[in-house]
Amino acid sequence: MKRRFRLTRSQDLKRVRQAGKSYAHPLVVLYVVAAERPGVRIGVTAGRGIGHAVRRNRAKRLLRAAVSALLPRLVSGFDLLLIARTPLPASDFSQTKQALETLFARAGLLTPLDHG
Repeated sequence: MKRRFRLTRSQDLKRVRQAGKSYAHPLVVLYVVAAERPGVRIGVTAGRGIGHAVRRNRAKRLLRAAVSALLPRLVSGFDLLLIARTPLPASDFSQTKQALETLFARAGLLTPLDHG
């Protein structure tokens, strides 16, 4: 995921978590808040409850890869925070992508697919 799409400052992550609306899935939690500027910025976190550093890093890599695949379909003007849940490191890419598609659709963040 390119740097311009990332939320990196802890105060930005805290703002999204406190002010945002949350959507839960067994693999990941999504927080959404309207952004001051156009575009989409995404933060990815994995707490210590996920496991040791290798498991946390795997969870974050999976989330970043799945988000990158869905980025062209995301509606502009939002800051997002993805928080990994305990079962995520054991899942594969397709399960992670499907979980994010479900959450993004519930939040109204996906543009419809163009089959033309």
